[in-house]
Amino acid sequence: MPPDAVALYAIVILLLPMLCFFLSSPAFLLVGLEVPEVSQLLRGLFNGYFLAMGVAGLVSMLLFGVAGRPVFGVGAIAIAAFGIAVRRWLLQRFDAGLQARDAGAVTAVRQLRDLHVKAMLLNAFPLVATVTSVPFVV
Repeated sequence: MPPDAVALYAIVILLLPMLCFFLSSPAFLLVGLEVPEVSQLLRGLFNGYFLAMGVAGLVSMLLFGVAGRPVFGVGAIAIAAFGIAVRRWLLQRFDAGLQARDAGAVTAVRQLRDLHVKAMLLNAFPLVATVTSVPFVV
């Protein structure tokens, strides 16, 4: 298999979870987070997405290494590290918001919504970086 094809596969693997989150997360803006099932589903989306982003970054790093493009491999591992770090930070704050909401705090739903918007914005940085690097990889 040519190295260009392997590098293209690496980019696609890196882009898939980012695009899935980009398309699925705005739907939660239309529903209230005071419903426990909705907020748990959103938490699961965060958990799964940022974990998948970490795994996709590791797989892409390996594929970039096989393709002979170590600079892009460093970028992929940076995206993986970013995803894992953001996952931990976001889930800690989201769990605290869920506990506050369950305890009856009035501002907890607003804090959960703010975390949701921050997560979407945090997804935008690696997504834009990956999309803009596609012409350089191919």
